[in-house]
Amino acid sequence: MRIAVYSGSFNPLHIGHEAIIRFLTEKAGFELVYLVVTPQNPFKDAHSLPLGKTRLDAAVEAVARHPELKVVVKDTELHMTPPQYTIRTLDTLKAEEPENSFTLVIGADNLACFSGWRFHERILLDYGVVVFPRKGYHRGHAKARLMKENPLYKIILLRAPLVTISSTEIRNGLQEGKDMSKWLM
Repeated sequence: MRIAVYSGSFNPLHIGHEAIIRFLTEKAGFELVYLVVTPQNPFKDAHSLPLGKTRLDAAVEAVARHPELKVVVKDTELHMTPPQYTIRTLDTLKAEEPENSFTLVIGADNLACFSGWRFHERILLDYGVVVFPRKGYHRGHAKARLMKENPLYKIILLRAPLVTISSTEIRNGLQEGKDMSKWLM
């Protein structure tokens, strides 16, 4: 089975994430999406995140409201010792399900700094990435830089709609007392 691994803090899970999940299974050829809730992104402030278990439970509830989606919420990283590097997550999934093929899902913002990820070479060679557009980031330039490193890297730029809402905007709106329910998944 071809599975897209969509990892993140999902604080909170919103309609932009839902659109990406739908695109992956309806247009990009993936049979299933694994939504991997990470306890701590190494590039984000540890004190700004609710506990991983809290976000995992919220993701499970959000996904349950959309039984038509081909998505499974995974707690893989919550059981790993820190730091939860993406390569370890992908290797764990592959060891548990050797019959499946896994590809990492990232935004163009992450592609721009991907060479700073732990063992990014192995991720790009062994698993590959599919990249969604993000406002302010040119995916083509980032891909070209990485392909100069190794022309065998598996990097697919998806022709997907631009998601314009972010978890940060939703959290800020909630803090200001705004009704953000239309943006939540």
